[in-house]
Formats: sequence, C-alpha cells, structure tokens
Amino acid sequence: MPLIESYESELAFQADRRRATVEFIKIVSDLWYDKSIELVIFRNAIIDRNVSEILNLHEYAGQFVQKPISIFDSVEIAQAIKTLDIPPAKLDIGKLTYEYHLEEEKFSNAMAFVADKLNGAKVNNNITPKDVVLYGFGRIGRLVARELMTKAGKGNQLRLRAIVTRGKINATILEKRAALLRNDSVHGDFSGAVSVDVENESLIINGTTVRIISANQPEEIDYTKYDINNALIIDNTGAFRDKESLTRLKNSKGADKVLLTAPGKGIPNIVHGVNHLENDPDKLDIFSAASCTTNAITPILKVMEDAYGVKSGHLETIHAYTNDQNLVDNMHGKYRRGRAAALNMVITETGAGKAVSKALPSFEGKLTSNAIRVPVPNGSLAILNLELESVATLDSLNSTIKKYALEGNLVEQIKYEMSDELVSSDIVGSSAPSIYDSKATIVRKDGKNVLLYIWYDNEYGYSHQVIRLAKYISKVRRFTYY
Repeated sequence: MPLIESYESELAFQADRRRATVEFIKIVSDLWYDKSIELVIFRNAIIDRNVSEILNLHEYAGQFVQKPISIFDSVEIAQAIKTLDIPPAKLDIGKLTYEYHLEEEKFSNAMAFVADKLNGAKVNNNITPKDVVLYGFGRIGRLVARELMTKAGKGNQLRLRAIVTRGKINATILEKRAALLRNDSVHGDFSGAVSVDVENESLIINGTTVRIISANQPEEIDYTKYDINNALIIDNTGAFRDKESLTRLKNSKGADKVLLTAPGKGIPNIVHGVNHLENDPDKLDIFSAASCTTNAITPILKVMEDAYGVKSGHLETIHAYTNDQNLVDNMHGKYRRGRAAALNMVITETGAGKAVSKALPSFEGKLTSNAIRVPVPNGSLAILNLELESVATLDSLNSTIKKYALEGNLVEQIKYEMSDELVSSDIVGSSAPSIYDSKATIVRKDGKNVLLYIWYDNEYGYSHQVIRLAKYISKVRRFTYY
C-alpha cells in the first residue's frame, strides 16, 4: 500500500476510534445517571473522562493483560450492560472485555456473555443512603468532598450534607472555602460547579446544598437542626485521635458513626481490602482509616506474606512534605521538621511500620521504619526491604503481584505499573493506594531478600480508601464485578 494511502487509512481508523469513544462515553453517562451503574476500566474511573483519556486507559488495559483491549469491544459490552436489567452496581468493563476475549467461543454474542457474568447481580433493597458530615475541611476533607460530589449520582449511597469548621461564617469565608474546593494546585480544578449561599451559610456544589457549620467543640452541634440524621462523621482535623475524644463526635445529636482519617488509639485501624471485613459496622461505631503510608504498604505486605512469608523487613518512606512542616525555617515541636519543607530533604519518623500489625497481626515486631520528607507537594514512595521465608525470583514475584492486582480482594488497592519511566508526578491522581513499580524491584541472588518500590498519592489514593471504608461502614456498597 502506498504511504499516502496508508496514512489516510490510519486517519480514518483514528476517526472511527474516537467516534466509538464518544458513543462509549454517552453509554457510560446514561448507565450512571439513569441506572446508578458505574463503569470503570481496571479500577480507573471513567465518568467525566474525555475521549483521549478513555483511549489512553484502553492502552493501559491492553498492556496490563497483554492482550488488546479495543474501544469497539468496550462499546459492545457497555451496550449489552445497558440493555440488561441490572441493579445499581460498579462494573469493571476492562475485566469484562478481557474475559470476553478469553471465553467468546462459549457465547453466541456479547449479550449472552454479560448476562452470564452478571447473573449474580441482585437488587439490594437494604441499602439506605447515608448522610455524611466532614468534620474539618483540609487537604483530605476537600478531596473526599470532591469525590463524593462527583460520584453523587442519584444520591443512593453517601450524601455529603455538611462541613464543620471553626470560626465565623460570612460571605468572605464562604467564598474562600468555595475557592479552595474549586481550585487545587496539585490536583487541578474541580470538574463541577461551586457557588455560595450566604443566607443559608452553605456551599452549593453541583446544585446540591452542603451546610457549613461553625463549632469549636462537637458537643455544640445538633445536626438534626439541618435535617441530618444518623450521619457518618468523617473527621479529618487530626484533633481527635483516640476513642474517648472521637466518642464526643459520635455523641453529637444526629451522628451515628465516626471515621477518623488518621491512625487512632483504642479503635480499629483499618486498611480497606485487607482487614475491613474483620470489623463489623453493626457492632462498632468508631473506625480509623489508618495512615496513607499504612494503606500503601499493607496490601503489598499481605501479598508477600501469603505468597512467600516474611521474616523481617525495613520500611523507608520517601514522603511528600505536608502542612505540618514549616514553609521557611522556624521553631517546630519535632526535630528537623522546622526546616524549610520545599528546600530540604528531612529525616523524620513514621509509625507505619508498627501500624501494619494492626491490620496484619502476623507482622507484629517484624518491621522497622523511618521516613524522609522531600521537596514535592504530593506523591510519595515506600521502599520495602524484606527477608523472605521462601525463595522468590523477579518473574515469580512480579507475576504474583500482578495476579493480585487483576483478581481477588485487593484489586482496588494494588495498581501494577509497567512503565520504565515512572516518576512521582505520574502517580498523582491514582485512586489505588498502592502502586507497585514492577520495573524497580530487586531480588537478591538467593531469592530470600527483595526490595520493593511502592508509589502512592498520599492525598488522592488515601482519600479513595477513606471513601471505600465509609461505604462499608455505612453499608451502601453496591454489587461489584472486578
């Protein structure tokens, strides 16, 4: 074929792909807003994504399963899902498309395949929407708010009803709160609309009213005054860290459960996907989502323990600087954190090594840990140096972690990365708390010592873990197919 004809053919094919992607985006939106069915591609969100982003996710999916994942196949599968009578659900269309290729000889068409795979989807009439109150509105609080409002749909899961802050509320304060939600120097602009209602002391987020409540102490608040009942209080202030103080939040009128976005004392510290099922929300009222670093390393450590056994190890976390550090040199209560965060690497401590054992008791006393804060605002790296019970090879280790990332209980937690060029800014915006860098892994010759590099968006990935746990606590999780 002459070069000019080949080039014209390529252009025509790309136009067809993009046209199919536009059709796919419409089906994704119809499923979400009409049926509360959320589609994802290997756990990557696709609601509100543009054509190029959808095509790039298909490229990643193909590399991940080492088989082409075509947008044309995705359209066919999505159309079948739309046609069938399926209850509210979260479905991984990447996994479905991959499995369709593997099993297509068993089925006459995509409709028959999807009907077979999703025949276990049943309406859960026990789901009651849960009111949510954000106690504090810092980095994690705003990201949780963004995600809750972007994925509000018909409001049949978590409903953000109020945000508790300190200090007076007036037009200037409300606009500042709105501006911080709209604009983020790390995560970019909020994809929705945010305005203020001064008279009702509220933010209007995507057309929905969210009350701003000012209180110095949780005992001051009566949520029922705002028609908020049996609410889940998500504390992201860092001011309440033990069972006694968090009980004060629970005892507010209209509150039901409390979720702390930090390690907690005297309460279950939970890494969703690892130990959440061991903590029954019918029997417990106060929970901790542990720390971002604990959420990053615990899923991988569970894989290593299950597959090889871990004798001992050391964690070194290379962590983005946080608001706890000083912008310029000044007094600080902790050693070294007083030095300018954006100019220095700062050695400090982390409790993540010990905290792992709260989710995985078999790691009690096995890990030492330390941290280095580095001059980036977001995006962190955990380095695990592990002594194993049984022998591993680089290929077997990578294959094992890839399997856990593809199927099983940790698919939302582990993302398997294949890029040779991965750097910290690349993982910003990842919803997985644990991003395994398969190209960086080192295995000693005898196979008993390994070095694993685990990236994590210490803000966005952690916020998604908080929301996953919040849905579990509130018993609003839909049928899922991963």
